[in-house]
Amino acid sequence: MSDPKIRGEEARDITRIERIGAHSHIRGLGLDDALEARNQSQGMVGQKEARTAAGVVVQMIKEGKIAGRCVLLAGGPGTGKTAIAMAMAQALGNETPFTMIAGSEIFSLEMSKTEALTQAFRRSIGVRIKEETEMIEGEVVEINIERPSSNPAQSKGKTGQLVLKTSDMESTFDLGQKMIDSLQKEKVQVGDVITIDKATGRINKLGRSFVRSKDYDAMSQNTRFVQTPEGELSKRKEVVHTVTLHEIDVINSRQQGFLALFAGDTGEIKAEVREQIDQRVAEWREEGKGEIVPGVLFIDEVHMLDIECFSWLNRALESPLAPVVVMASNRGISRIRGTHYKSPHGIPIDLLDRMVIITTKQYSDVELRKIITIRCEEEDVEMDERSVDLLTALGMKTSLRYVLQLITTANLVTQKRGGSTVTVDDIKRVYTLFIDLRRSVEFLQQHEKEFLFGEEDVEVPNSFRTRIEGEEVA
Repeated sequence: MSDPKIRGEEARDITRIERIGAHSHIRGLGLDDALEARNQSQGMVGQKEARTAAGVVVQMIKEGKIAGRCVLLAGGPGTGKTAIAMAMAQALGNETPFTMIAGSEIFSLEMSKTEALTQAFRRSIGVRIKEETEMIEGEVVEINIERPSSNPAQSKGKTGQLVLKTSDMESTFDLGQKMIDSLQKEKVQVGDVITIDKATGRINKLGRSFVRSKDYDAMSQNTRFVQTPEGELSKRKEVVHTVTLHEIDVINSRQQGFLALFAGDTGEIKAEVREQIDQRVAEWREEGKGEIVPGVLFIDEVHMLDIECFSWLNRALESPLAPVVVMASNRGISRIRGTHYKSPHGIPIDLLDRMVIITTKQYSDVELRKIITIRCEEEDVEMDERSVDLLTALGMKTSLRYVLQLITTANLVTQKRGGSTVTVDDIKRVYTLFIDLRRSVEFLQQHEKEFLFGEEDVEVPNSFRTRIEGEEVA
């Protein structure tokens, strides 16, 4: 018996489930219909004020009438700033463009800083293009494919016939080689309801007809049943495509067209190209062929940007095509990069004036325990109550990020000893193996002279720097 085949959708689902990330447990912001945050919902715990504020921002983005707004998520490390941004992306859905970058990325790309920010901005703005197309929609009644001749010289082209019907009519279509290949690729059989795009010949299988619901060969776990189409076979349908402005930029600025999107090396795009595209998009909007979908640009560690980037952001936020920009920073009063001046969060005052600021606070012990429990479920780790209590106590003394790292490592220790449930002894074992930040600092303070280039390195006679300087003097 042959191995069962896995469809592409199922393969993607399996990949998504097996790969467990730091925020893979988040499904949304966990708000009710009144945009009030629940105590625990959709993987989010605590930070009720911040989540409620983020919910208002999401609602603003969904309405799509406001552009150029800027939101700052400000809070200490490990207080859930990136988690709230990920929850916003989940709440907005796949139709709304959501771009995530880190502040330090801007300086590592092979292009100017302003060009990198411009591309990030335009990746966060979608264009929903509407077009009408001729479609043939019906239920497959019969498929006849003539067997090719055994003579190689005569077996190049297959021919056949396809009979489709609706509730009102039935018609026969002649098939060529391309259409036959498409039917075989989609595994179309009698009883399927399909659509055929007249312009491109693309075949889309909608499901099985309800008339065939009692057939033994039609029943499977993933079978979808649909009604037999009504009316005429040939119909005009409105097809909607959503692309970003950056994708349109790349397609129109490179000789290889859309293939440049897959190459990844888009390079710098001329301003003239963008101006022409903006004019074309404006024409589509006036003609009713397209509409702008304002998305979200999330800049993590925004304090890593310099004064030039902040000046560019100040101007770019005034553009009518600007997305909603969400930034995150864990800095207090710190120096603005590229200057000698200090400012809250390392961001210039004039840009801070444009922002609405959402603050995040440290988690309580109850909230910390809930987060640990959720992560245990996400990582499929069995842990007893005493171990969860111990991790909660450790999290209050050290940090949330540290104790979450101990979950998987403690589970590996459990598996090595042949157990199935993580115990307190397993937690103690990994606690001694992997030290936290506070113990690391204490260790460095005690053994600083044994390391290279410490604060008192010049005074250490055995240091590498002293030896080199002594050799040079000698």
